[in-house]
Amino acid sequence: MNRSIQDNSRKNVIIVFVLALALAIAALTGCSRRSNIADGQNSITIKGSDTMVHLVSNWAEAFMNKNPDVEVSVTGGGSGTGIAALLNGTTDICAASRKIKNKELDLALQKNVNPREIAVARDGIAVVVHPDNPVDELTLDQLGRIFIDPAARWSDFGGPDEKIVVLSRESSSGTYVFFQEMVLKKKDYLQDAKLLPATSAVIQSASTDKTAIGYVGLGYALAAKDKVKIVAIKADAESPAVLPSDDTVKSGQYPIARDLYFYVGLEPKGAIKQFVDFCLSAEGQAVVTDAGYVVVQK
Repeated sequence: MNRSIQDNSRKNVIIVFVLALALAIAALTGCSRRSNIADGQNSITIKGSDTMVHLVSNWAEAFMNKNPDVEVSVTGGGSGTGIAALLNGTTDICAASRKIKNKELDLALQKNVNPREIAVARDGIAVVVHPDNPVDELTLDQLGRIFIDPAARWSDFGGPDEKIVVLSRESSSGTYVFFQEMVLKKKDYLQDAKLLPATSAVIQSASTDKTAIGYVGLGYALAAKDKVKIVAIKADAESPAVLPSDDTVKSGQYPIARDLYFYVGLEPKGAIKQFVDFCLSAEGQAVVTDAGYVVVQK
C-alpha cells in the first residue's frame, strides 16, 4: 500500500475516534446538566382546580428553575375537569380543591385507574363583597341563607335595602362543591345565582357591583387587596368573627377551610414523583406561604 494512503487512513481513524469521543463527552455533559429524573420524562401536565392554578403555577416555575429540561404545564377548568382528565389519561396530575367523589372513584375502577390522594396545601375560602358594602361580618347560617334564600336582602344583615347578587363558581369547581357542603349544608344554590367560570371573574364582579357577594380562595382575595372587602365569618352567633389568614386557617379558628390535593393515577415516580416531593418539601411549602395559601398539616 502506498505510504501516503496509509498515513491518510490512520488520520481518518484518529479523526473518527476523536469525534466519537467528543460526542460521548457531550452526551455525558448533557446528562450532568439534566435534572435528576430517573425515567427521562421531560414534561408533566397538571390540570384541575382554578383555586390552585396560582399556587401550582408558582410551584411549576420554581421546579423548572431547578430542572430546566422538564416542562410543567398547568391549566385550570375546575376540580371535576381535572379528575376526568386523570381518569381519561390526559393529565399526569389532577389538582383538586375537594376530595374525589364516590361516583368518580367507581368510574376510576371501571377504567382500571387507582387515584392516589396527596394533600399538598390548605386554603381558607374568603367571602368577598364590594369595598363600599357596610357588612363586615356574617355567621355561617346567615351566609348560607344569602346563597339559598331568594327573599334575602342586604338589610337583613345590616346593609342597605338592596337585593343581593349572589356570585358562585360553576358546578365543576371544587370550591363550588365544598362551599355547598360546608356552608349551604348540601342545599341547592339560588336559581338566579351567577355561576362564573373562574375565580378572577368572581373578584371582578364583586369589585364592581356594590350588591354582590361571592367566595374565592384566600390567596386570590389577598391578591385583590383593595378591589374587594373580605367579610369576617362567625361559626355561630356566640362565636367571635374571624377573618381568614394563615394563622386562623392553621389553628382551625376560621370555619371555612379545606385541604388542597393532588391526585395521581399511579404511585408517583420519575419526574412526577420529583415534582410532588418538591411541592411537599420545605422549599415547596415556602412557595405555598408566599402565594397566600396555608402549608399542609403533616
